Amino acid sequence: MALRSGADQALSLIRTLPRVAHDNIRGIQLKLKKRGRGQYGGRRHGFPHKGGFQRMNYGKLGYESGTCPFYLRIPMEPYYKNHHLKRQYPPVSLQQLQMLIDTNRLNPEDPIDITALSNTQICYFDPLKRHYGFNLTDEGMDMFCAKINIEVQWTTEAVIAAIEKNGGTLTTAYYDIDSLFAARDPLQFFKHGVPIPKRMLPPEDAIEYYSDPKFRGYLADPDLVAEERLVLAQKYGYTLPDLNTDPKRGLLLMRKDPRQIFFGLSPGWVINLRDKCILKPKDVTLRDYYNN
Repeated sequence: MALRSGADQALSLIRTLPRVAHDNIRGIQLKLKKRGRGQYGGRRHGFPHKGGFQRMNYGKLGYESGTCPFYLRIPMEPYYKNHHLKRQYPPVSLQQLQMLIDTNRLNPEDPIDITALSNTQICYFDPLKRHYGFNLTDEGMDMFCAKINIEVQWTTEAVIAAIEKNGGTLTTAYYDIDSLFAARDPLQFFKHGVPIPKRMLPPEDAIEYYSDPKFRGYLADPDLVAEERLVLAQKYGYTLPDLNTDPKRGLLLMRKDPRQIFFGLSPGWVINLRDKCILKPKDVTLRDYYNN
């Protein structure tokens, strides 16, 4: 049968040819040039021919020659944009919280906030590293059995269920940088003799979280929080204790004002440690500033 076109002749020829291999290919250089280390290649790793390298004074680990280091040559990676500005929350687990209560570092008969956790000398945060408080995690939730009133800065649904199952309450609250410095070490702050600052409201990207009754935000409606407590109890299958008939009702329902940093101390007050007295502002303008 005669071939009809040049394409058919080419395909017929390819079928009879052997497979392509190194021994039947000509004109291709298989030996590649070995490139040395360094920006400019070679065996001297970017060092000159005379100088320290000739005298066996080698560079430190990671040395790279040239005037443009690698972190400037590599293009920017946009998924790390503003990564250093994100708020961080050091974790504190329910297991650690139970241990602090069992070792009398925390008193369950008092409300637990960021100041109480910092005073244990076990939980630590640094506002200079953009730590905005504590993140209460669910590690050890099966063994947690304390009834407490706690305020944290970040948490999850499972942690809220573990605390409310035991009859306790939880609130998530935001603290700005100035408030964090005051709450971390109150004694050092009072020694400065400055008024207690008022706590700022959350930024725009955190308003939704701290206003959500599902996460027990301190800006949420109390009636909606009560409804979400019942919904969460039905979801996890436990009986929700009644706070109205609880003998610790006053403790469990104790909350801070959104502008307040310390329990029992209002913004604008000056604590005099030497005379053991509290100086309160009398000017109407200062009262309006700290109360609004």
